Amino acid sequence: MHIDKEIDTRGLNCPLPILKAKKALAELESGQTLKVVATDAGSLRDFQAFAKQTGNELLEQQTVGSEFIHVLRRR
Repeated sequence: MHIDKEIDTRGLNCPLPILKAKKALAELESGQTLKVVATDAGSLRDFQAFAKQTGNELLEQQTVGSEFIHVLRRR
């Protein structure tokens, strides 16, 4: 999967990963993708809710060890 931008939010707790993702998405064009790497277990549900509320598409969520990877497509 092609990723246009990646941000590292490891070590940050809610709501910082969402806020950083929101800022990064604002810098992207419609249809571009953002990968967020987080260590906050709550980010799984947070990004699901964020995608529903904002209309951005949550393409993928993965757990790799202690990290949570979220891939969003800007609306």
